[in-house]
Order: sequence, then structure tokens, then C-alpha cells
Amino acid sequence: MSFMPKRNTSDTASCEQNLDQLPPTYMYSVIFKDIILDIDDDDEKSMNTLVQFCQKQNIPETETNELKRKYYQKSPVCWYTCEMFLYGILNRGLRSLDIEVMFKLDFFIRSLHLQLEQLHKEQSANFQKPFTVYRGQELSKEDFQNLLDSKGGLLSFNNFLPTSMKLKVATKLVQEALKKNQDIIGVIFIMEIDPSKAELGITMATSTFWTLNVST
Repeated sequence: MSFMPKRNTSDTASCEQNLDQLPPTYMYSVIFKDIILDIDDDDEKSMNTLVQFCQKQNIPETETNELKRKYYQKSPVCWYTCEMFLYGILNRGLRSLDIEVMFKLDFFIRSLHLQLEQLHKEQSANFQKPFTVYRGQELSKEDFQNLLDSKGGLLSFNNFLPTSMKLKVATKLVQEALKKNQDIIGVIFIMEIDPSKAELGITMATSTFWTLNVST
């Protein structure tokens, strides 16, 4: 997540001046996206590399074996939203800009991005009126303070952004995270989405979750 306080943005400043004020993390995420989408890699080889990496991260062998065996039987969105290690390791890697994790998952990130783009095109007719989605997220105390300091400024997410149209779903996710780690601060983002203005991919990934491809 990248923060840009209001004092660093100006309607009268040139685009070049505002770009100079952007946090390095934002620029890194943009560069990474461009690199990943341009790579033409061998998915089978990448899968073997990912499995070996996950084994070193103490990911259950049953999960890595299932991913390798059934990967092409499910869509990237299905793998991303199912209850296994991919969702967690991918989001942590993107949020922290962990280069090793991101490149180990590059083939999956690329496939997921492309499927979300395709789903957005297919579903675009469904997004005619503004609507509200909710996202529950845990933040470190430092990031929470940065969030407060950025009020009225800009906020950029480095990752795919699963949300829900139900507040109770986002609230439950935050409550579960707080039970595991009391050193974090739970935040619920309330996002007003105007499809006529939003320059991002909006996709109904499942009956519960909406995904905002905020990097597009």
C-alpha cells in the first residue's frame, strides 16, 4: 500500500511535479506489473519452481500437490478465492513488494490479471450505476498512522483487491485477523465505485466477492 498526503498533491502542479512526489513503492509496483505482463514464460516450469519455493515456506505438501495436479482444471480466479495458501502468500508478497515471492508467482499473477480483464469486459454492461463495496484489512500501527496522515490525499493498493457488497463480510474478516494478532489495527474501507469514472477493472469474481484490479 502506498500513501501520498494531501500536502504533496496539487491541482495546479504539473503532472511531472506530482509524479516526483509519488512514493517509491507505488513506482515499484507499476514497474513490476509492466514487467510481469510482458513475460512469456513456461507455466509448467514456473509451477515446479513455485512448488519448490512453497515447500521451503512450510506450505502443506497436500496443498502444493493439489495445485500442481489440478491447476489447469480450475480458473485463476477459482484458485485465488479458494481456501488455500495462494491467496495469502500472493497478497502478502504484493503488499510488501517481496520480489522473490512476486517472481515465483509471476505466471499466476499474469493469468489472474488477464482473466479479471476478460471478466470485466464480459460484465461491463452490469456496471451502470454507482455502488458501494467494503474491504476489511489489517494494518500495522505505522501504516495506520500513514493512512491517517494521507486523509484528503492519495492511496494506492499494490495488490488485487477483493471486496464485498456486504459490510458484515468485511467486518468478520477484520475480527478474525484481530483474534490472531492484537498488535495490528483493523480497518474497513468503504469504497464508492462510479463505473463511469473508475479507471480500473471491476469484476464479480464470486457470489460473495468483487475484485477490483486497481493496478489498471
